[in-house]
Amino acid sequence: MTIHLAKTPEDIAKCTRAMLELRPHVAAESFVPLVQQMMQEGYQLAFIEENGEAVAVIGFRYLQFLFCGKHFYIDDLSTLPEARGKGYGGMLLDYVAELARAAGYDVITLDSGHQRHTAHRLYLNKGFSISSHHFTKKM
Repeated sequence: MTIHLAKTPEDIAKCTRAMLELRPHVAAESFVPLVQQMMQEGYQLAFIEENGEAVAVIGFRYLQFLFCGKHFYIDDLSTLPEARGKGYGGMLLDYVAELARAAGYDVITLDSGHQRHTAHRLYLNKGFSISSHHFTKKM
C-alpha cells in the first residue's frame, strides 16, 4: 500500500470524504481552500488511496514547544468506515513516525477526544501514552 503526500488541490480533494468522517463540522466546499491555507502554516496531509479516493488520511505538522521540544503533532487521523480494519490508520501512524525519526525528532504528539476508545487502543498499541489533559475555552 502506497502512502501519498497531498501536494495539489486534486490530491487534497481526494481526501475530503475521509477527513469529514472525523471533522463533519467542516463544510465540504471549504475543505480544499482551508487545507491549502493550513499548508502555508506547515500542515501536511498524507493519504492511502483506493480507486481514486483517499480511504485513510493523516494530517500533521512540525512544532516546537518548551514542554517537549521539537515534535510532530498529528492533527487528524481518519479512515472511511468501509476501509476500517485494514490497518491503514496504523500504517499512517508508522509513516509519520518514520518521518519524525528521519528528521531527528524524538516525540510525536496528538490530542484525541475522550470518547474515541477505538482510536485510543490504536495509539496505545503504537506506543503512545496518555500524558496530559487538553483544555479548551470557547471565546
